[in-house]
Amino acid sequence: MDAYNNGMNNGMMEGHELGWDDTIQEESEFIILPAGDYDFTVKSYERGRFNGSEKMSACNQAIVSIAINYNGKEVIIKHRLLLHTKVERILSEFFRGIGQKRKDEPLKMNWPMVPGSTGRCKIGTRTYNGNEYNEIKKFYPKDEMPVTQATPNYNPGQF
Repeated sequence: MDAYNNGMNNGMMEGHELGWDDTIQEESEFIILPAGDYDFTVKSYERGRFNGSEKMSACNQAIVSIAINYNGKEVIIKHRLLLHTKVERILSEFFRGIGQKRKDEPLKMNWPMVPGSTGRCKIGTRTYNGNEYNEIKKFYPKDEMPVTQATPNYNPGQF
């Protein structure tokens, strides 16, 4: 679950090729979000393959790009979902979080409907190779969220 922020390509066909002598200007500001609950929108997903590890056999994986608006800036978090029965509960949590799955009901995953989906999640951080990254800790079930609940983003400087 790696984090990428606004300005990155996100695996989509955007922009254009640069020449060797072209001028560049755009920069990326890496934003570490304060731990808390945030509204999100799924920007896109990529299909891939997890090569396996000591704890998990090789399987398909989806890498979803989760967008969070933080103080007027879009922060993108790449979140990896392994398509394996060993972590099926994590897939269920994601699909409940975007409103495709209902509690205790089976669901045929509908990946083309994932981009544009919205929900609410808990964000924390993790450290890898001495660097700190945003990480999605939990997706909240959309079918259990009160319909009239206002869900502003956490902003510690707000008060």
